[in-house]
Amino acid sequence: MSSFEYYVRDVPKETWDVPMAGATRFTWEYDDGRDRLLALYQKGKDKQWDAQLRIDWDQEVDPTNVAGLPENFNPLFGSDIWEKMSEAEREEFGRHQGSWLFSQFLHGEQGALNVSARIVQSVPDLDSKFYAATQAMDEARHVELYSRFVREKIGMYYPINQDLAKLLAESLDDSRWDLPYLGMQVLIEGLALAAFGLYRDMATTPLVKQILAYVMQDEARHVAFGRLALKDYYKELTSKERAEREEFVVEGCYLMRDRFTGREVFENLGLPVDRCMEYVEKSQMFTLYQSLLFSRIVPIVKDIGLWGEKVQAAYADMGVLDNAKADLEALMRQDEEIAERYDAERHERELAERRKEVEEAIALGSE
Repeated sequence: MSSFEYYVRDVPKETWDVPMAGATRFTWEYDDGRDRLLALYQKGKDKQWDAQLRIDWDQEVDPTNVAGLPENFNPLFGSDIWEKMSEAEREEFGRHQGSWLFSQFLHGEQGALNVSARIVQSVPDLDSKFYAATQAMDEARHVELYSRFVREKIGMYYPINQDLAKLLAESLDDSRWDLPYLGMQVLIEGLALAAFGLYRDMATTPLVKQILAYVMQDEARHVAFGRLALKDYYKELTSKERAEREEFVVEGCYLMRDRFTGREVFENLGLPVDRCMEYVEKSQMFTLYQSLLFSRIVPIVKDIGLWGEKVQAAYADMGVLDNAKADLEALMRQDEEIAERYDAERHERELAERRKEVEEAIALGSE
């Protein structure tokens, strides 16, 4: 069955063609590479995995509450709109909300797949080309697993959020080789990593927690890649060039902030959109959520040297400036450790099942 049959509304069946500017760059320097980037490339090779085998797809998911969150985590909880809904309407809202969220994760991963392929072409250094090639494989795996999850566990797709689509297009439609890095590795991947982390830590659905933990293990490397590559390059920029990148960061961050309001769900279900949006944007839960979403982006932007007055003013306006103090290294170590813990727990379960099978076989033999 075609994916188009699962969308909540019609989407174009032809491909979305985004023009790409800039050169495909070849280098004849094969021996000189940055040790940290080459180490990251080696780690990217070592950490490849199969989404069909590593994920326990038999685990059940409630499509009306995909992450298994308490009712008060719903963005409309406590509003008169929510109070007037029947139980069936609340469950339908939950299904659409889960579909919308994981559909955006899916579309974002396809964007990352295309942008990482673009980075392989456009970046001038071979060590960066090496790592970006491993990232393209990671992103293909993420598209595969999110597509399967949305189709099999929710049964409904939402189209791509237009704010995400705009930032993807702007990241690709620029001749400067560093803009795909900045748009994808820092802004889109940074926000995705924070969103994945929030749901990984809050969810009670085992399959959701497992998928997000394994995806985050990859994404932490991707963000580190962008951070390493851009930090060196941005030290050499002129004031004018740095100001242009900072303008891109400011615009991109406002687009990313608006990406997670869920407006499309309200529109699709025929709810009063303006009232829903007003409630969501003023809610304490959304304010906290929005602040946490920038926990990965803000310290990276500061670290790579795009920390001018305009950037700081934008982050102050969004209420996320304090995230500049976050310890990125600690967060990424935690992402790695959580994924490894899931692997260890699964290994223990498999060993226990194997021991049980052996014991049952011995018992049958004794009889």
